[in-house]
Amino acid sequence: MATGYINEQNDLIARGLVRGVSHVNKFGFNSATSSSFETVWDNSNTYTYLTSAGTATVTAADSDDNGGTVEIQGLDENYDLQTVTATIGGSATTEQFIRVFRVRLTSANTGDVNVDDISVTINSTNVAKILAEKGQTLMAVYTIPNGKQGLLKKFQGSMSKSQDAVFKILTKNGSENVFNTKGQFGTFANIVTYDYPIPLVFNQKTDIEMRVKTGSAAEAGAIFDLLIVDLPRLSAIQD
Repeated sequence: MATGYINEQNDLIARGLVRGVSHVNKFGFNSATSSSFETVWDNSNTYTYLTSAGTATVTAADSDDNGGTVEIQGLDENYDLQTVTATIGGSATTEQFIRVFRVRLTSANTGDVNVDDISVTINSTNVAKILAEKGQTLMAVYTIPNGKQGLLKKFQGSMSKSQDAVFKILTKNGSENVFNTKGQFGTFANIVTYDYPIPLVFNQKTDIEMRVKTGSAAEAGAIFDLLIVDLPRLSAIQD
């Protein structure tokens, strides 16, 4: 297929002009990696997934951030897409979340960015964090919504030091609750990029995350691109 045609289709998808198809770009950063695998996200540890849905509470490490607002993007108790605005230091959301994969600052109480760390907690689990002055989460984590399929198109990993690093793409089907490795890439001081000529396909409710380990403490980032495709309705299949 001609490159020009592919680029044109990608432009249409990005603009929301292709019915039933959308694009998700996930980018994460771990500022303190180690010799053990950690999730590429705003905490230096392995991400913990919720086992039951709950309301979200947003708290600030510095009271100067209280009163600002954030937009929480994730999935509700039925794994349907859900976006909710919540007040920092305010009451818990009335809506329930089973997954959170992005949070962004929508208004700041002081200045134009968050003064210190902002945490989103559900069922006593820290599911997202906006680090000081970042304005949004940096988490290479995503879950395929109900009624959708995810097509992994591209992966990229990088680190801040001239040393060895290993990146992994892990997925977990919600009904199985075990992780499978879908890609593993080793490097030394170079960016790792892989474009999938035939995308990897992930079904609804599948958790996707990037992990990394490095020879010594470093900073590492990971990016991945997904096409999110609506599953065909049964009536359409029967017709």
